[in-house]
Amino acid sequence: MPTERYECGLAAARAAISGKWKPPILMVLDANGPTRFGQLRRDLEGVTEKVLSQQLKEMEGHGLVERTCYDEVPPRVEYALTPRGRQLFLALADLSAWGDEHFGHLVGPAHT
Repeated sequence: MPTERYECGLAAARAAISGKWKPPILMVLDANGPTRFGQLRRDLEGVTEKVLSQQLKEMEGHGLVERTCYDEVPPRVEYALTPRGRQLFLALADLSAWGDEHFGHLVGPAHT
């Protein structure tokens, strides 16, 4: 994955979690530890194989997820959070807690 330059840390963080499925992938991997692709797909109801594969590759490129291939028959591949991925998950958990505490006070865009 090419090295990208960001104007600030928030832009880099946003890029790391952009995509509908990246935060839920982080959540599942944090809860379950190393997980096979098929189990991830079952745990993330509604995700397609193509999208899950793409999101995992992007997360691997950002150093959030590690992919381990085992030399077995049939082949076994597991995905797990890296320390960087775990740190991002914890930051998202804090952000989620903030949202849970304040979502009743937040309203959508004003209509005129």
